[in-house]
Amino acid sequence: MDIFLVRHGEAAAGWGQSSDPGLSELGLRQAEEVAASLLPRLSADTALLSSPLARARETAIPLAEALEKPVVVEDVFREVPAPVPLPQRQSWLRDFIQQQWPGQPASLTQWRDRALTELLGQSQPAVVFTHFLLINAVVGKVLRRPEILCFWPDNGSITQLRRSGDNLELVSLGREMETVVN
Repeated sequence: MDIFLVRHGEAAAGWGQSSDPGLSELGLRQAEEVAASLLPRLSADTALLSSPLARARETAIPLAEALEKPVVVEDVFREVPAPVPLPQRQSWLRDFIQQQWPGQPASLTQWRDRALTELLGQSQPAVVFTHFLLINAVVGKVLRRPEILCFWPDNGSITQLRRSGDNLELVSLGREMETVVN
């Protein structure tokens, strides 16, 4: 059973500028491209899931409209819970992505593990609209890699996993970005 992790389209504001920006004009186009790319690959029973954050929910809209399906908002797929105030988030992020999972606070490993548990609990194929670091956390765990940052998924990229019994395997990484995380 396939699970697709979609990184949201480009946000209208940077990660350190707004706690919940929607999509930019480019992000809206990227959401349309995601829908066009996924439509021929999905079965009729595919579930659509999203982080509660605006940029992820807005990225899901074109696919949901094309499939005439609702998007189920799941808090477990939200962006990493930065333990610092908004103005300090970019600095914290730059430091965090250079670290490894061993030794991270329980709140961060629990965030990662809840997402994995939710993915493993899916009973049907799914598309999950989510975030850069959540995709990295899942891929890192699936590949048994200790580092926080395993790859640089671009906005609108699609990472494909396959659930087989109690395991997830990586089928393909999404397109990687050429710019920095905003």
